[in-house]
Amino acid sequence: MVRLPQNQAEPAPYDVVVIGGGPGGYATALYAGAAGLSVAVVEKDKVGGTCLHRGCVPAKEFLETATVFRGVEGAKEFGIHAGQPVVEFAISQDRKNQIVDQLFRGLSGLLKQRKVAVFSGVGRLLPGKLVEVTAADGAVSLLAGTNVMLASGSVPRTLPGFEVDGRYVQTSDELLSLRELPRSAAVIGGGAIGCEFASMLADLGVRVTVLEALPKILPGCDQDVVNVIVRSFAKRGITVRTGVVVTGHEPEGDHTAVVLGDGDKLEVETILMSIGRRPLSDALLAEDTGVEIDERGYVRVDEWMRTGAAGVFAVGDLVATPQLAHVGFAEAILAVKQILGERAFPVDYAKVPWAIYCHPEVAFVGMTEQDALDAGIETVTRRDPFGGNSRARILGETDGLVKVICEKKPDGRAGRLLGVHMAGPWVTEQLGQAYLSVNWEATPDEISPFVQPHPSLSETFGETVLALTGRGLHLA
Repeated sequence: MVRLPQNQAEPAPYDVVVIGGGPGGYATALYAGAAGLSVAVVEKDKVGGTCLHRGCVPAKEFLETATVFRGVEGAKEFGIHAGQPVVEFAISQDRKNQIVDQLFRGLSGLLKQRKVAVFSGVGRLLPGKLVEVTAADGAVSLLAGTNVMLASGSVPRTLPGFEVDGRYVQTSDELLSLRELPRSAAVIGGGAIGCEFASMLADLGVRVTVLEALPKILPGCDQDVVNVIVRSFAKRGITVRTGVVVTGHEPEGDHTAVVLGDGDKLEVETILMSIGRRPLSDALLAEDTGVEIDERGYVRVDEWMRTGAAGVFAVGDLVATPQLAHVGFAEAILAVKQILGERAFPVDYAKVPWAIYCHPEVAFVGMTEQDALDAGIETVTRRDPFGGNSRARILGETDGLVKVICEKKPDGRAGRLLGVHMAGPWVTEQLGQAYLSVNWEATPDEISPFVQPHPSLSETFGETVLALTGRGLHLA
């Protein structure tokens, strides 16, 4: 039996109580609120979560700073002489804080407009769909939900021997708060986050080495796309070392030395740990809630985001699905639709869009060529560079390609699209039509009649698909 805090009456239930105000949590609240449900959100920090305050949005602001720097540095190619640019990173930090604050205030206002009650504190699920809220001053209160959404998010992972101190060893949390950049950095982990930070730091003048334990950076990406990024990184002075093990570091004065498994050492001013994130499920559940946590810390759910307890759902980084804000949005909508009794479809995780904002950008959806090979699917594949794209030439951004992978039909022609993989200028903004094509299992014959504007970057996708019909226009 749950004992109520002193002086608190039995709480009146909300239709939905949400633990966590990040993308999965606030999407639940906004979607449920728009449907007229009564909603409460419990958040220990600020609504918006890691994505808004210490992740996606701040990182992209700094990546845009790097883009502006590259643009000014290369302005002489356009006949504009602006001199050598100088980075005042503190100003970029202030601009980032301003953007984050504006978005935070907008989100807070939207939640208020949807009549969502926001409670400040740490939420814990108790039996009977009660949620215990512990405020910063230690005060405890209870909320009751007809339904409960678990969306407590994730925190950066680290490694033994690399305790985060904010000085020599940092995670994305600390790096995104810097007001001055280091002169050199080791990025441990060559995944999406690691490559984004390596790209940004190098463009702003930091000497960067990426250390990745796996045989290649950007695991999960198609090899042709990875090759584009590796070549670009090398041209910009980023050292990439794959297949390496790190065992610790040895601080000394202004520097520290990363110790590698073979005994080699790498001296840098700072180390950025970028080896992924773990679910924040610590102390999330009381006993006997009926919700299960696996050995990795993820809350167990079925394809409908339902936990083992009736009326309790979990979404976002807390569950073992792609750690992407837009996946959290989709999972939240799926769960709320079930609460409403509406028709819903499980998220097809094999076909969600991925976007990586390093330079050049990476965007993809669906199978890689190796995925199809491993699945025993015969393919027809086409890859075309951005070098022949007139808009890319105008921009001066010709590194990259579009790769389309189709299932081979019995007659040998290209059938349904299995995957689209792109690296190049603004490909994160071009993925939409590829995403729809793959998810609708469209064929090149069905897609190629769609007209692409000229001149545009999206023409390369259109030309690649047209060429897969056997009759290319500009492409042989």
